[in-house]
Amino acid sequence: MQNNNEKTYWPHMILGFLAIGITLGYWTIKSAISLPVQEVNDYMMKYQHADIHINDILESKMAFDKVYDIEIQNVETMVMTDNIYSKRLQPNAVKLTPGKNQFSYVVRSKSGEVVSDANASFLLTRPHSRRDDVMIESVAFQNGRYVTPELDIVKAGRYTLQFRAVIGNKTGYSQIPAYLTPTK
Repeated sequence: MQNNNEKTYWPHMILGFLAIGITLGYWTIKSAISLPVQEVNDYMMKYQHADIHINDILESKMAFDKVYDIEIQNVETMVMTDNIYSKRLQPNAVKLTPGKNQFSYVVRSKSGEVVSDANASFLLTRPHSRRDDVMIESVAFQNGRYVTPELDIVKAGRYTLQFRAVIGNKTGYSQIPAYLTPTK
């Protein structure tokens, strides 16, 4: 009878690889859960709706831009220094103040007449998060401008001011970056 003293390690290797696979799978799932995905809210709507209807949205926006202009008024802007390595210019961001902020927009035809019968809405949002969004479905027309109610802004950081005006079957959008500097 032959003495089989040679030990085989392949069962231990299989168990080791299985343990490593389970550990890496657990680590992957735990990492994925800790980084939540935030939806984009361009055009002041859910991403899925904008993605499905993007051709209609862009047609309506181009028709609006041919006839009307949207302009924000009575805000202080921060001068942005452009990145010398980028060919894309950065727009000047609106400077926000801690506490109450109010925004006013003018919708004008290309001939300079103020439009008073637009269906206007406003969204204050933060990039990469929808948690702090403030949506105003109907912005009131007062003294020749569309004026938002006072909004209480306390968290420092970047914001985006989005305004939408609907006139007939034409829809115009304004998206302006804003920034609230941290208090010391």
